[in-house]
Amino acid sequence: MFLLWLFCQKLCDTIISSDAPLGVFIIGGESMNKTQDFTKGVIWKQLLFFFFPILIGSFFQQLYNTVDTIIVGQACGTNALAAVGSTGNLTNLVVNFYVGLSTGASVVIAQYYGAHNKGKIHQAVHTSYMLAIVSGIIMMLFGLFFSYQCLDAIGVPHDILNDASLYMRLYFLGMIPGAIYNIGSGILRAVGDSKRPLCYLIICSIVNVVFDFVLVVILHKGIAGAAIATFIAQTVCAILVTIQLMFSKDVYQLTLSKIKFHLHVLKKIVKIGAPAGIQSTMYSIANIVLQTHINAFGTQTIASWSVYVKIDALFWMAMAAIGAAITTFVGQNYGAHLYDRIQKGAKTALAIALTMAVSLSVILCFGGSYITKLFSSDPAIINQCQSLILFLMPFYFSYCCVEIFSGTMRGCGESFKPMLLVCIGICVLRVAWVTFISPHYPTLKGVVISYPITWFTTSFLFIIYYKHFKVTSCCEFYGKII
Repeated sequence: MFLLWLFCQKLCDTIISSDAPLGVFIIGGESMNKTQDFTKGVIWKQLLFFFFPILIGSFFQQLYNTVDTIIVGQACGTNALAAVGSTGNLTNLVVNFYVGLSTGASVVIAQYYGAHNKGKIHQAVHTSYMLAIVSGIIMMLFGLFFSYQCLDAIGVPHDILNDASLYMRLYFLGMIPGAIYNIGSGILRAVGDSKRPLCYLIICSIVNVVFDFVLVVILHKGIAGAAIATFIAQTVCAILVTIQLMFSKDVYQLTLSKIKFHLHVLKKIVKIGAPAGIQSTMYSIANIVLQTHINAFGTQTIASWSVYVKIDALFWMAMAAIGAAITTFVGQNYGAHLYDRIQKGAKTALAIALTMAVSLSVILCFGGSYITKLFSSDPAIINQCQSLILFLMPFYFSYCCVEIFSGTMRGCGESFKPMLLVCIGICVLRVAWVTFISPHYPTLKGVVISYPITWFTTSFLFIIYYKHFKVTSCCEFYGKII
């Protein structure tokens, strides 16, 4: 494994090197450094420098599950495809809470980094790793003991329930390494390094593809083989990022013997991360309720929706990447007291997000049918999935304000009010729609139209609130955190 890390290290150094134009994103003749100081420089260049590696990294991370879905769908059939797809919302419910919680760590470290507080950075890094280990254990135990009951509760058909439960239990075995990787990559991104996590994800995606092929296609292990392949890949990722942090000579160096909770830092991480985690789960809760209504349409519709979700993930990866970029940007500038720069960054990020949303809508509406065929050869699934693409994807632009304004406020240390807005606009409204309105329109489109309705509503709420949001209003929090 150490030799693998050395190989990855050389790969990353090549990518980072200004002498490697194919391995670095260059805009206006500038190359990216290992870490990035967001407190100075051209804003749009900095955001894009940081954004693209995260986006590509998110693509490879999504590839874990996507490859599972493609290989399972092609090698094991529609029922197995539906079984894997039916677990998505439940796994996301648990994972998204942790990812949101780890955002608190990233924001705190970014603010300390912007303020050049080396002692606090050291404490935050080791507290974050301890948080990853503990939360990973909790998530693993939850998945092992409650997978079947949870899947049954959301109405997964009994003909695929056992397979879905098996996949989910094996998937949750990887929660500890998954948590460690996410927190480790969050530490690197907090100090402006978005490329090393990308390098590790590329390597691990290759590992996942290889083991998927060996276990599912050659050894015929079915969905169990797909889940095991994902576990192996997550473990490799966790080891690589941990070794990187251990051998770093920078202020964020990790020492295994010093991993522990620093309670005052943990409190600050939880103060930001807990609302962010709850906000992330709001999406999953709303989607779980929606999934129960989709399940009522039968296995074929479940499979079609599973394929749509995989394609739809391209947009959400882009939004998550620009959201992470603006959160880190704001965190560092907040720590440095550069409030005007924060406002300019938010406007720039929103323009980038809208451009991406419109572009992806056009590309996927015209090319989505070709992507659909990668997942299934069933004409009924292909046609139903394409219908969903044309129905929903033109409304992507309506969500952009939610991601950008939420990320901006979170970078300032304000995560409770964005959570409330998401709770009202996304969770409550979507659940209310599928519970009280969609039964009067008993079609799949009558259920999923709740997506654009809630996107428009929540964006409107964020616009109204952000007009009155003052970056300097978080100064009290800043005084405590620095």
